[in-house]
Amino acid sequence: MIRRKAIICLALMILFPVASMGQEGSETTHEITMTTVQAMQLAGDLVDRGDFDNAMQILTRTPPMGNVSLEIERWFLLAQIASRTGDIDSAIEIYRKILDDQPNLARVRFELAVCYMHQGKWARADYHLRLAMAGKDLPENARQMMNYYRYVVRQNKNWNVYFNFGAAPDNNVNNAVGGEECVMTMFGLMCRDLTEPESAVGANLQLGGNYEFKLSDQWRWKSDAGVYSNIYDKHNYDDLYLSVGTGPRYVWERGDVWLAGTASRRWYGWNGYNWSAGAKLDMNYDFTRKLYGGIYLQFMENTYDDYGEFLDGETYSAMLRLSYSFNASVYMMARGGINRENATDSAYSYWQPMLSVGLGAELPFGFHVYAEPSIYWTRYDAGQWTVVDNNFRQIVEQDFTHRYSISVSNNKLDIWGFVPTLTFSYTQRDSNMWQREFKKTAIEFTMQQRF
Repeated sequence: MIRRKAIICLALMILFPVASMGQEGSETTHEITMTTVQAMQLAGDLVDRGDFDNAMQILTRTPPMGNVSLEIERWFLLAQIASRTGDIDSAIEIYRKILDDQPNLARVRFELAVCYMHQGKWARADYHLRLAMAGKDLPENARQMMNYYRYVVRQNKNWNVYFNFGAAPDNNVNNAVGGEECVMTMFGLMCRDLTEPESAVGANLQLGGNYEFKLSDQWRWKSDAGVYSNIYDKHNYDDLYLSVGTGPRYVWERGDVWLAGTASRRWYGWNGYNWSAGAKLDMNYDFTRKLYGGIYLQFMENTYDDYGEFLDGETYSAMLRLSYSFNASVYMMARGGINRENATDSAYSYWQPMLSVGLGAELPFGFHVYAEPSIYWTRYDAGQWTVVDNNFRQIVEQDFTHRYSISVSNNKLDIWGFVPTLTFSYTQRDSNMWQREFKKTAIEFTMQQRF
C-alpha cells in the first residue's frame, strides 16, 4: 500500500476506556498523528477484537485517503462490521460494490459467499465460492475452509428458483435456406421456390426451480420443474416446453449424484409436438479447488403427436461438463457429449456429437462477459431423396453446425435482484444437402438473476 500521511484527531477516551485527568480534575484528550495505513490497521485490529463502535469512528471520520487500496480496506472493514452485527443486507451491498470495481479480490468474494450462506441463497454462495477458491490472495487455511463450505452448500441447497425473461429478435426463425430447386424432367426443367428465411420478434421466458426434501445428512429427495417458451409475433413459430423430474440425490464431501425419473411435453405453434418420458443421472465432483466437473446421462422415450410412424423412438444423451477457475474473476466452461436419436424410420435416426468451450469474466465497473463457440456434427443413418444437380438422388445427410454467442451484463443495473443481459449469437449449418443449410443471427435481451 502507498503510505500517505494524514493528521487524524482521535480521543483516547473514545478508543479506550481509560481517560487522563488535568490539574483541575477535568478530562483531557490527546491528539495523535498517524498515517492512513496505521489508521486502517488500527481499525482492523478493533474489528478483530469486536470493538465495532470505536472501529466505526475511525472508518467514518478518516478523510478521503486518495488511495484505492486503502479505500477498499475501509469499505471491507465496514462490511465486516455489518455482517458481524447481523446487518447482512448492508454487508452484501458493500461487498458487491467492491467487486463491481475490483472483481479479482478473492477475500471479498469469499466473504460475499458467506453472507449469501447466512441468507440461505445457496446457488449464489456456490458461484462465488468457486471463483474465490482460485484466488491468489488467500492463505491455505482459508481455502480449506472453503472446501468445507462447499460441502455445507451441497448439504443445505434444498431449493432454488430461476426466472429469466426478455426479447428475442431472430432473422431466420424458420431455419430456412431460400432459393430455387429445379429438377430435369421429360417435360423440361421444373422449378419450385424453397421457403425463404423469415424474421420475427419474440419474447422469451424461462421459469423453473427445484426442491430437496432432506432424508438424512447425505440423502435427499430432489424434484424439479421448468418451463421454457419463445412467443413470436408470428405465432406459428411459438415454442413451449415443460419438464419435470424427481428422484433420490446423494451428497458427499466432494460431490453429489442425482438419479431421477423425467417427463416433458412440447408444443410448437401452439399445436402438440411430442411427449417424452425416461430417466436421467446427474453427477458432480470437485477434482481440485479450481477444477470441478460433472457427467449427465439421460434416456427418453419419445411419442409424437403427428408423424409418429416416422419419428417415434428413443433419445440417448451423454454429456461431460468441466469448469475451471483461473482466478477470482475469470473462469472457463467446457462441454462435450453425444446424442443418439432412434426413430421408427431410419432416415430420421442420427448420431450427434457436440463440443463447446466458454470463457466468462467478472470485469471492472460491474460488467460480466461470457463468450462461447459451440459445434455440432449430425450424421443420419439412412439416405433421403433430394435434388442434386437437377436430379433426384438418395443421400445420407451429414450436417455441421457452428454457433458463436457472447453475452454482456452489468451488475450495477440491478433491478430487484435481476440484471439486464444482452446476448448476440450467430448460427450456421453446413450440409451435404444444400437444402438443409441455413444462417441466422439473433439478439436476445433478457433480465437474468444476478449472482
